[in-house]
Amino acid sequence: MKATYAVIVFMSFFLISCNTEPSLQRYFVENTENKNFVALDVSPSILKVDPTKLSVAQSDALKAFDKMNVLAFKVNDSNKAQFEIERAKVELILKDKKYQQLMKFGSGNENATVNFVGTDEHIEEFIIYANKKEDGFAVVRILGKDMNPTTVMTLMTVLQQSNIDLDQLKPLQQLMK
Repeated sequence: MKATYAVIVFMSFFLISCNTEPSLQRYFVENTENKNFVALDVSPSILKVDPTKLSVAQSDALKAFDKMNVLAFKVNDSNKAQFEIERAKVELILKDKKYQQLMKFGSGNENATVNFVGTDEHIEEFIIYANKKEDGFAVVRILGKDMNPTTVMTLMTVLQQSNIDLDQLKPLQQLMK
């Protein structure tokens, strides 16, 4: 009897701890193999930079950057209905208070948002969501440790100085064709 009770209690805790709320991470995992999407994980090794030419701030920004995940949906004549469904899913996820909006821009059929997860000075994740009704949408997750808006802007200067390894970006280049 005690063993049955222990199993019931354990299963109850297990079921309660399973979070079924939608998240970008779950959305990425669920759609990585979907034929309508192109998924790409980009590591810091894509940035081929000479560390001796980086400022202290640039070096710190590069150390804070863990990886970048990209998930893009390319719309075509046969998947327009699915595009609308998937776009609505992403926009619903981004409405969660966990994803704080930093900026929004666009007009008409094109728009983009920049969101983050964390606090102003300890950002765990930046999310860039770009949507163009005729072409599709892309969600970019920039993951790191203790990032802040300045870190990301500094990281952009590192990007400009880098010799990006384009082989890692081939799946995205094929999507753009």
